[in-house]
Amino acid sequence: MSKLIVDNNLGEGKTYLGIELGSTRIKAVLIDEKYAPVASGGHDWENKFENGFWTYSLNEVLDGARNAYARLAADYKSKTGKTLTRVDCMGVSAMMHGYLVFDRDDNLLVPFRTWRNTTTGQAAEKLTGAFNFNIPQRWSISHLYQAVLNNEAHVKDIAFVTTLSGFVHWKLTGKKVLGVGDASGMFPVDGEKFICDEVMSKKFAGMTNISLADIMPRILNAGESAGVLTEEGAKLLDPTGALEAGIPLCPPEGDAGTGMAATNSVKPRTGNVSAGTSVFAMLVLEKPLEKLCAGIDIVTTPSGKPVAMVHCNSCTSDIDAWVKLFGEAAGLMGANFDRGELYTKLYLKALEGAKDGGSLLNYNYFSGEPVAGLDEGCPLFFRKPDSNMNLADFMRVQLYSAMATLKLGMDILTESENVRVDCLLGHGGLFKVKGVGQKIMAGALNIPVTVMESAGEGGAWGIALLAAYAALKSEGETLEDFLAERVFADSVGTRAEPDALDTEGFGAFMERYKAGLKVERAAVELLR
Repeated sequence: MSKLIVDNNLGEGKTYLGIELGSTRIKAVLIDEKYAPVASGGHDWENKFENGFWTYSLNEVLDGARNAYARLAADYKSKTGKTLTRVDCMGVSAMMHGYLVFDRDDNLLVPFRTWRNTTTGQAAEKLTGAFNFNIPQRWSISHLYQAVLNNEAHVKDIAFVTTLSGFVHWKLTGKKVLGVGDASGMFPVDGEKFICDEVMSKKFAGMTNISLADIMPRILNAGESAGVLTEEGAKLLDPTGALEAGIPLCPPEGDAGTGMAATNSVKPRTGNVSAGTSVFAMLVLEKPLEKLCAGIDIVTTPSGKPVAMVHCNSCTSDIDAWVKLFGEAAGLMGANFDRGELYTKLYLKALEGAKDGGSLLNYNYFSGEPVAGLDEGCPLFFRKPDSNMNLADFMRVQLYSAMATLKLGMDILTESENVRVDCLLGHGGLFKVKGVGQKIMAGALNIPVTVMESAGEGGAWGIALLAAYAALKSEGETLEDFLAERVFADSVGTRAEPDALDTEGFGAFMERYKAGLKVERAAVELLR
């Protein structure tokens, strides 16, 4: 992770602010002219399951963004002795997809339905068939069409549909716009014209009598002007009144797009893996896929380049649950330890395990996994009577299971579609223990994995970089060139090459894993 750098002349230089609303944490990061983080603040939050939907209240959204900014402003003042009153550009990012709909008077019609909901299977299937284009359940258009199919009363009153980043940006600027990367997770987009795909839009209008042009945000390219902070927006973010209005904003983006920016994965044949609560891989394509691939999303970079996205709902949550259990057991013996150290020791122990994980098997599914053909999930660990039950194999299998569904999706792209990627940039909680998740993933996917020192800064840093690009780009300078030549020219990272024995061992594990999916399906049915 990059170290926070304190510049004594910071108050005199240019700064760029990024705010990202993730699924469990809202983070704000301020960067300087060298793109280094100089202050940060955060706010923890959790979604709630209410009336059949995973949701956050919009008061929580705005309170959380306000709290994260307040902590950043306090951090800035403690470092510089100055009050933060202005930045040169700022941006908002958030978890993609979901469903936020408003009427003509800007009233929220139904509570926010997040990406985590798997209540739109019927709509996703029908849209995928009609468009001959994979439409996942979590996409905004699936939520909208499912509401149509359900004859929900609010549909007739919809005047505006947006994502979480689009909502916060709207409240700060008054502009109903969205970056192309985030928009591509709402509805298929034309990455050259920066509009919804015209053919599919006409089909959708014929199916629903809804014109997407009337209700979708205006789609913007990276670097375009997306409005300025209004007086109301400045007071919303900073009730103290210190933050000045008039600050320009870059287009709001989704967490996938900011992950690409934060790892310099925006050129064809580059890719990144974000591995935390969920895991997804983004591979920038040299050309569009030739056919529909079930379980593979097609989105775009923040500048409109086509990207194949393998998204899995579950990654580290099951590991977290087991580490907590081991910590409780250690506590019974009077052990006094740091939780981060416990993670480190358990991850390192995984490197001692059998390359194929012994004969242990684990499924980390807290919810459905479309790539694996499951609408619901059930965390499940099992073994044979003669298995060698030991900690090293157990932890290796926990890490394997965090990557297994990703491997299923990656195989579709690399084997069926001949997609090529030179290296994956890893970021997220799975890579916090240096070298472990990175080494195992390189072997599992048979692709080199690099983790940069800056990757730990995450999406808030990524949207701050997009804000810097909007403010600093020269005539004709692309996002790809800006990141490669200005931001990452001297970047430091570690690269793990695939180990042949790891690849062979993970392959053996995957054969058991695919066969054992029958057991996982049976467990889901039993516990319904």
